[in-house]
Amino acid sequence: MSRYESPSFNDGEVNPFANPSTVPAATSQYDRGGATIDIPLDSGKDLKAKEKELQAKETELKRREQELKRKEDAIAQAGIVIEDKNWPPFFPLIHHDISNEIPIHLQRIQYVAFTSLLGLVVCLLWNIVAVTTAWIKGEGPTIWFLAIIYFISGVPGAYVMWYRPLYRAMRTDSALKFGWFFFTYLFHIAFCVFAAVAPPIIFKGKSLTGILPAIDVLSGNILVGIFYFIGFGFFCLESLVSIWVIQQVYMYFRGSGKAAEMKQEATRRAMMAAL
Repeated sequence: MSRYESPSFNDGEVNPFANPSTVPAATSQYDRGGATIDIPLDSGKDLKAKEKELQAKETELKRREQELKRKEDAIAQAGIVIEDKNWPPFFPLIHHDISNEIPIHLQRIQYVAFTSLLGLVVCLLWNIVAVTTAWIKGEGPTIWFLAIIYFISGVPGAYVMWYRPLYRAMRTDSALKFGWFFFTYLFHIAFCVFAAVAPPIIFKGKSLTGILPAIDVLSGNILVGIFYFIGFGFFCLESLVSIWVIQQVYMYFRGSGKAAEMKQEATRRAMMAAL
């Protein structure tokens, strides 16, 4: 073929140089094994309806967000703090986050106070173990039931009565919460000192692992006596740690001027109550 001759095309081929109007239009259907495939398209009305539906949902979501923010602001203004339970990690029972909520200069005192709370748990738990041993050796079930009562009332009672007030006082710097902590923590220290001695008054003598019951049971059974002496050591250690905690908190309380603030607040409340 000469270079000046135009190329020829077969019937099944399309001439790229031909006039576009002469090229057959492509159809929207094609044959594949004799089956015709139709592609449905949403109408304009359906698209507008979906758009309106999405706009309505977006408006409702914004309304709920604004309502939630309004409630959170109202709670914050009222001084209510929402506390999520996060401790212990395997079974959260209380809210506890010293590193993020307590000022850094008070964290050491708070950690030691928390140690004293855990120490009370250990003391009362070991008290159950020792008293159970004494019951098996013939001391009777009464002291065992009393030891159980001490544990199930003492542990949550300590958290509610003095540890949580101290935690909130450290976090909010509230003078009244400090005052409540001092009042209740003194009872905690008195109980620990009393339990370390455990005289046979008020409480059933051998229901607490103090020094006097330890000496008494040692003559009857050496193993029970050893258990009671260990419990006596636990209560002594708990008493010393608790005394250190109240000293440190009191030093901070006086040094920060909270004592005068608490007196002024108490006077103001008394006057308001009188009026």
